[in-house]
Amino acid sequence: MVDNQQTGRPEMVAPDASRAPAIELRGISKAFGPVQANKDISIRVMPGTIHGIIGENGAGKSTLMSILYGFYKADKGEIFVNGDKKNITDSQTAIAAGIGMVFQHFKLVQNFTVLENVILGAEDGALLRPSLAKARKELTALAKEYELNVNPDAVVEDLSVGHQQRVEILKALYRQAEILILDEPTGVLTPAEADHLFRILENLRREGKTIILITHKLREIMEITDTVSVMRRGQMTATVKTSETSPEQLAELMVGRKVLLRVDKTAANPGDTVLEVRGLRVRDEAGVERLKGIDLDIRAGEVLGIAGVAGNGQSELLQVLGGMRSGKGSIRVNGQELDLTGLKSDARSRRKRGIAHVPEDRQREGLIMDFHAWENVAFGYHDDPKYQRGLFMDNDALRQDTQAKMAKFDVRPPDCWLSAKSFSGGNQQKIVVAREIERNPDLLLIGQPTRGVDIGAIEFIHEQIIALRDQGKAILLVSVELDEIFALSDRIAVMFDGQIMGVRDPAQTNEKELGLMMAGITDTGPQGQEASRNG
Repeated sequence: MVDNQQTGRPEMVAPDASRAPAIELRGISKAFGPVQANKDISIRVMPGTIHGIIGENGAGKSTLMSILYGFYKADKGEIFVNGDKKNITDSQTAIAAGIGMVFQHFKLVQNFTVLENVILGAEDGALLRPSLAKARKELTALAKEYELNVNPDAVVEDLSVGHQQRVEILKALYRQAEILILDEPTGVLTPAEADHLFRILENLRREGKTIILITHKLREIMEITDTVSVMRRGQMTATVKTSETSPEQLAELMVGRKVLLRVDKTAANPGDTVLEVRGLRVRDEAGVERLKGIDLDIRAGEVLGIAGVAGNGQSELLQVLGGMRSGKGSIRVNGQELDLTGLKSDARSRRKRGIAHVPEDRQREGLIMDFHAWENVAFGYHDDPKYQRGLFMDNDALRQDTQAKMAKFDVRPPDCWLSAKSFSGGNQQKIVVAREIERNPDLLLIGQPTRGVDIGAIEFIHEQIIALRDQGKAILLVSVELDEIFALSDRIAVMFDGQIMGVRDPAQTNEKELGLMMAGITDTGPQGQEASRNG
């Protein structure tokens, strides 16, 4: 790597074509029962490069990398690392070959410290003290070299998601990984955290590390990778130099058709006020005030987007509106007051008032991972008359309904008997979105609607949100993706430190202004002097 004299950004020095590929997969195939996850896949990843792998949810990207990391064993095919054939039977074999992997859902012990997580499974002997001392010294050096600063004595559960991801990268580097696989690394990061991750990856590449980046975000592919491979339905469809392609071409290769990379919508035609919130305050379990007198309105036929850095009260707002948390203040839906603290303040009572909720964390709040897809579709709506047969549930009717939803929302594989954990993250999201949108709610609360979702599914989910708006429904959208906020919102409210900093028309603002508001700065001064005048 060298630094560009004009921009100061690191530039890629062309890899030595005479060297063997860092990774070469030949003819890899893997089936799970009748589902062919990978079919005769071959790929070459050159050393010292960032190689992107993209594809729709269920395309087989994570399965392929799990084979490389030893989590799965291929039914057939060969793996070569730096030109040498390897029989990778488990993750320890992969680590010994210099391969590390950072999973989409982190593999950390939450009540251990950073230091304890890093050495877990890599101790030098029965006595931990020497291992801890050695690890602390190496962590300090690694953190300085790669901008992976994190307190080694911090307990993991107290860290932000971005810092937890740094711990996972440190774990791999501590085990001397020369090849690093990252599976959807920005799916749970804020834009600022994602930018920092890219700087880390550039530093790693500068030092000669090879990085395989699994993502569905075309902007990231274009920004950070040298080469990109495209998978569709378990097969490799193309490998191209990133500099010689475009987001539109990659999207078409992923989906097999032209994809609209913008939201096609008409101007909103707002009607009566559906949601009216006044003076809403929420305290967490520690007594810290998370919402500090929120006022907002949403009318029928409009999308109100909530922008802000994660952790500024957006989650608590969704939870109290959805009946998952108590609060103080006033919430009215279609003119009727909601109970915020009593027996009718739960999610079930909210659903009966015409409120549907797609939570931010699908795995913790939207699904029971060990239950079948058809059981997950019933959650919250199991008392629907169409699912009843006398005193019992009509499971056949529920399964037929689930299959219809899976077909409409293109859930892959379309098998209602599979457990939720058997689906990719994006297909899990489709199940939750289908369950809630198909209830025809008056008010839809939707948090991070396309987190971990591929480009084709993003297009579809966005279309469903706008279609619901055009049917005269009110929608509260929370997203850390500013592109998504701009694309879908008819009005944008910015949250900072539990307050509404202001409300803007998307056509009359920009990312710079919203970014300042997200940092607590408005044109009338810091800390929300506009908060009481939120439009």
